[in-house]
Amino acid sequence: MNSKGNKRQTGNFGEDAVCAYLTAKGAEILCRNFTVRGGEIDILAKHGEYLLIVEVKTRRTGSLISGAAAVDAKKQAHLIRAAEQYLLKYPCDLQPRFDVAEVEYSGETVRHIEYIENAFDATGQT
Repeated sequence: MNSKGNKRQTGNFGEDAVCAYLTAKGAEILCRNFTVRGGEIDILAKHGEYLLIVEVKTRRTGSLISGAAAVDAKKQAHLIRAAEQYLLKYPCDLQPRFDVAEVEYSGETVRHIEYIENAFDATGQT
C-alpha cells in the first residue's frame, strides 16, 4: 500500500487479514462485499451455529478514531438491513451475529486485529 493508498485497496487489505484470522479460527468464509441498496457487508462467514456478519475497519497505527467507534448507529442500521436482505436471498438456520474487526496496520504489515464478537445486535444495541 502506498502512503496515500485508496480506500478500496486499504479495505481489501484489512478484509484479507480478517478472512485469514477467521479461517484460522475455524470459520468458513461464505461471501465478501455483499452489497444491496443501502448497505454492504464486508464478510459473511459460518462459524459453528453462527452466521458472522463482519464489519471490517482498517486503520493506520496511531489513528485518532478506533474502527469500532466508526460503526455508529447509522452504519449499524445499514448492516442490519443488508443482513436481512442476505438472509432473504440465502435462508439458513444459523444464528446471525454482528461482529466488528479492527485491523491496525503500518506500511504493508498488519500490526493487530481486534475482533469484537457480538458488537451489536439486530436492534442496533451494543
